[in-house]
Amino acid sequence: MADLNTVLADVAVKMSKAVDVAKEDFGAIRTGRAHPSMFAKVMVDYYGTFTPLSQLATIQVPEARMALVSPFDKSAMALIEKAIRESDLGVNPATDGAVIRVNFPQLTEERRKDYIKVARTKAEDSRISIRNIRRTAKEAMEKMEKDGEVGKDEAARAEKDLEKSTSDHVAKIDDLLKHKEAELLEV
Repeated sequence: MADLNTVLADVAVKMSKAVDVAKEDFGAIRTGRAHPSMFAKVMVDYYGTFTPLSQLATIQVPEARMALVSPFDKSAMALIEKAIRESDLGVNPATDGAVIRVNFPQLTEERRKDYIKVARTKAEDSRISIRNIRRTAKEAMEKMEKDGEVGKDEAARAEKDLEKSTSDHVAKIDDLLKHKEAELLEV
């Protein structure tokens, strides 16, 4: 039998994870500058197993619009290059034998607007996830109250805490989105 504090603690953990997912999603959206987290979602078909690029190579960013990918296993060079080319980064990598050079072209105004739409969609997905967590917790609290496990005042107090936690986490996502939009509009 769970109590209200357990439900609220569980909610806080799940909502924080939703914010972390939003951070990861925003990190994978390309801005004017190159950064290693852009490659976070690139999966390489490495001997029949889809493996994250970060497990197969080191990624360095020596310049604002260039990344160097150094595979640990040189025989995987072509596979890594193919995975980067087919990813949604919109780049054409070039190999010089030892490393893969990835040059990022300057973003056009249209492309920036597309990325902002993607960011807003990902933010809304995270907000929906947080609202679903809230709904599930609220149902659990109402059931506890109905079953007589907690009093009406206790349930009302817990519900206020739930609403505060929900609005705090949604505000974090809104803040992340605002920063990502500013980053994307920066030329």
